[in-house]
Amino acid sequence: MPGFVLLVRPRGDGDAGIGIGYTVSKKVGNAVTRNRMKRRLRALARAALPQAGIAGADHVLIGRAGGNDIAFSDLGEHLDSALQRAAKKLAR
Repeated sequence: MPGFVLLVRPRGDGDAGIGIGYTVSKKVGNAVTRNRMKRRLRALARAALPQAGIAGADHVLIGRAGGNDIAFSDLGEHLDSALQRAAKKLAR
């Protein structure tokens, strides 16, 4: 997805909780830019993961360069799409 990468991995420990992690490398920009990207990723996760997240799995959002330039609503749509694709792959 443009703006971020989503990684999902089932824990297999029997806990139905949803884990979440964020990372933004220095390649994305300076500290101000990285922190803004992390705030946006946290807000996206807070809005989308309770409904669309995969129970019993850890989710990692990795910020990419240019993610701050994309409209927040578009990032939300990208996250929903990525979560649907991840759920489909894990269902196999």
